[in-house]
Amino acid sequence: MADINFTYLPGDGIGPEVGATAIEVLEAVATKFGHDLNVEEHLVGGAAIDAGLKPLPDDSFESCERTGAILLGAVGGPKWDHLKGEDRPELGSLLPLRKRLNLYANIRPCKPYPALIDRAPLKRERLEGVDFVVMRELTGGIYFGDKGRDGSPGNWGAFDMCRYSESEVRRIAIKAFDLAMGRRKKVTSVDKSNVLETSRLWRETVIDVAKSYPDVELEHLLVDAMTMHMLTRAQDFDVILTENMFGDILTDEASVLCGSMGVIPSASLSDGRMGMFEPIHGSAPDIAGQGKANPLAMILSAAWMLRLSFGLGAEADAIELAVEAALEGAHTTGDLGGGLTTFAVGQWIAHYVRR
Repeated sequence: MADINFTYLPGDGIGPEVGATAIEVLEAVATKFGHDLNVEEHLVGGAAIDAGLKPLPDDSFESCERTGAILLGAVGGPKWDHLKGEDRPELGSLLPLRKRLNLYANIRPCKPYPALIDRAPLKRERLEGVDFVVMRELTGGIYFGDKGRDGSPGNWGAFDMCRYSESEVRRIAIKAFDLAMGRRKKVTSVDKSNVLETSRLWRETVIDVAKSYPDVELEHLLVDAMTMHMLTRAQDFDVILTENMFGDILTDEASVLCGSMGVIPSASLSDGRMGMFEPIHGSAPDIAGQGKANPLAMILSAAWMLRLSFGLGAEADAIELAVEAALEGAHTTGDLGGGLTTFAVGQWIAHYVRR
């Protein structure tokens, strides 16, 4: 028996709805496998702001730091767009969580479910056999560099500094090569080394790390070329390694290969078991509270939490098999062709896990 002790941050919009289904599925897993489930629920993002708190309240962060495993719904929405800088839900919660918990490695999978291939915009032959993950550096680069404005009215200038250290590149590259060793032993490193000095350092460091992994094939692609190759030869990729901004763009492009953003989980990892797990979709406030939200990505994020933070592979497999069965039988919300509510999808998957 294991203790599954984690911090649950429902967040905003549809976050609490899809999060509630994930908790129900985790309860089913705990029952079936004989674990104790301990959930520490806290406010974050717009919900925290509405409660008169900052976007990342101290007790929320302390819980995340203490448990070392975080399940996050979604953060932000138009309601808080008038706020500036770190007063905004996203900038005031997500970036500090990543930086303060050293969550430097973001992983997103791209493996289209057979039941959803025909929902993707590419032809079936472009998608069958696709199975890759994107390893994105998450705490460095242009998003975290110095930024500001200068000049005078009528001639304002703005700057965002992109900076990477060799140690930042090395640690994310090691994670990518370690991951590839358990998969098909290929790393594709994406940069812009024909223009950017940070990318030249990136490529040099990745080449050096590769020397310790002689069994792993290393491929280099420029980011503009990668946007094309991801659509024309997606079957060729195994682990795609890239920096923060490039990874942000490429993972959203990869999501369309799966037929829906609503089935894609993500993991943001540090060293050891520390990790934050969340769906890649947003808070979708326009459908919040209507029972229309697709909970599958959130449920799959819970599966990743079990596997990566708690080492519970069989339990994660049970959830993933249940999700696949739900898709095959159209036990899904309307966006995926089913007729169930958000809550009903969670109930169906929880029942499948318990059987």
